[in-house]
Amino acid sequence: MAIDGELFRRVLGYFPTGVAVVTSLATPNGGRASVPWGTTVNAFSSVSLDPPLVLVCIGRERSIHPIVRRSGRFAVNILAEDAQALSDCFAGAPVTPSRAEFCGASHHPGPFGLPILDAAVAAFECSVEAAHDAGDHTIFIGRVESAEAHTDQPAFPLLYYRGHYLRIERAAPADLLGKPES
Repeated sequence: MAIDGELFRRVLGYFPTGVAVVTSLATPNGGRASVPWGTTVNAFSSVSLDPPLVLVCIGRERSIHPIVRRSGRFAVNILAEDAQALSDCFAGAPVTPSRAEFCGASHHPGPFGLPILDAAVAAFECSVEAAHDAGDHTIFIGRVESAEAHTDQPAFPLLYYRGHYLRIERAAPADLLGKPES
């Protein structure tokens, strides 16, 4: 029995996630100039510590999909809690500046030249280690080539739960024993 797509999406919404923007560099019309490009994702996870691997799932209809496939490189930018507008823009919301204008996002090149958003609390630059088609998405496994976190200031990530953005409440961490198995 096939599950209804809307039900599947609604039930998945009960799993809270961080919000990230995957960025890469496009070379339109075979030119030499590189143009930064990005898309919002919430399917991002660590895979391995040795070697350092992460995965992102990108819909094959997303405009960044062929860019990552061709270039073999991508960056994952974990958005700060005040970056909801960037998340919406990179998700394709009809806003100005548009995604084609890199959402007007301030950014800098990472050590390997990929666009790192200034609104990210942390970022990873990756080279594609493997790509697996799965349904309407491709799972890109990336070898982490560089990683940065903004540790100079308290920064909290933007969260997504049941179709809404959330923030971490600034309270003391709970006294829970143990940690999740990896």
